[in-house]
Amino acid sequence: QVQLVESGGGLVQAGGSLRLSCAASGRTFSSYAAGWFRQAPGKERDFVARITWNGDSTDYADSVKGRFTISRDNAKNTANLQMNSLKPEDTAVYYCASGVYRSGKYYSASYWGQGTQVTVSS
Repeated sequence: QVQLVESGGGLVQAGGSLRLSCAASGRTFSSYAAGWFRQAPGKERDFVARITWNGDSTDYADSVKGRFTISRDNAKNTANLQMNSLKPEDTAVYYCASGVYRSGKYYSASYWGQGTQVTVSS
């Protein structure tokens, strides 16, 4: 069992930056891929980024490539999402996830955090 707690969300102007953090409890966090998803109002939850268990490979949604960077520190059981050049369309609740996997063109996960709100004003 893995429990995930996100922090770092907030209100930022377009073009600004935010850094989301995810603190995990449970010994298995470091053994599995971690990631971030987001859900905008009235929309489905979408994949944002994934990092392998050892951090040697990452995947990003096309909409955030070149602007967002995912990282992890297994010694601290944390995962982070650095978000730069934020746009109003990045506004959403952002969820940390553990045990992230890909099935065809879709991503999902075994464990989810409660989410943190990110609002980007124009």
